[in-house]
Amino acid sequence: MKIYYDNETDSLYMEMGKGEPDGVVELADGINLDTTPDGHLIGLEILDASSKIDLSTIMSYTLDLGNTQIKHTDNRTAA
Repeated sequence: MKIYYDNETDSLYMEMGKGEPDGVVELADGINLDTTPDGHLIGLEILDASSKIDLSTIMSYTLDLGNTQIKHTDNRTAA
């Protein structure tokens, strides 16, 4: 899942799947679901987001590692 926030429009979008949206289901005023032609959910849009959710709880970053491997090393020493 990817989360996008646009400061200029105060809109938040949660991408939950791949595909081209074919329809929109309005859940409430300013809260919409994007669906594919076969009815699969691919996104959630929240308009006027800052008045509906606490934006400080949303982590907003993009990390594309491709084929990069991450190695964790614990460098702490035992006491």
